[in-house]
Amino acid sequence: MNFESTLNFLSKLKDNNNKEWFDLNRKIYLKEKEKFKKLIEELITGISGFDPGLIGLETKHCIFRINRDIRFSNDKSPYKLNFGASMAMGGKKSKYASYYIHLQPGGKSFVGGGMYHPMPEDLKKVRQEIDYNLEDFQHILNHQDFKKYFDEIWKDDALKTAPKGYPKDHPAIELLKLKSFVVFKSFEDEEVFQENFKEEAIKVFHALYPFNQFLNVAVGEEA
Repeated sequence: MNFESTLNFLSKLKDNNNKEWFDLNRKIYLKEKEKFKKLIEELITGISGFDPGLIGLETKHCIFRINRDIRFSNDKSPYKLNFGASMAMGGKKSKYASYYIHLQPGGKSFVGGGMYHPMPEDLKKVRQEIDYNLEDFQHILNHQDFKKYFDEIWKDDALKTAPKGYPKDHPAIELLKLKSFVVFKSFEDEEVFQENFKEEAIKVFHALYPFNQFLNVAVGEEA
């Protein structure tokens, strides 16, 4: 499965982000959407081999719409410039840790996952799990399979100070400051074009599994 035509379509969409152009090219979009759907089906099958929590998950509960919600945005461009899907127990809207894939030209594609902005009660549970089982979590983060693909947990929206209930000198304070627990591996366009891209994505997701499992146990579900 080759995604060169997918990224080519998205590149053209970037230069023609309007309904008129999109309607004229809708057949191309639907063809690329179907290809992406097939990829997600195969990824779910692959991930289910090591994460039984995804068994039976349907693509319609994972793939994000290409239409942007522009109601509260100054940017009124009607369409996203990527194909994205979040594969998690219960689908993209569930509270559980996800496996996420994002296809976008210009070297902006990536594969990763975790929990993005969990609800306050779930964030509290994750922090508590890290507090109680720091050694286990550090073992996951330092494992060679994990470090092969992920440099560090995304921390752009981390707290500046210690969260309520934790001392500033806590041994895991930098982890406890996080408001999201997300990691990802970027892919250049040429890598996405390779026939083995799906297999590479599954390898990344396999390395992510213990991380996601830790988060899911924290919020009350062990897959």
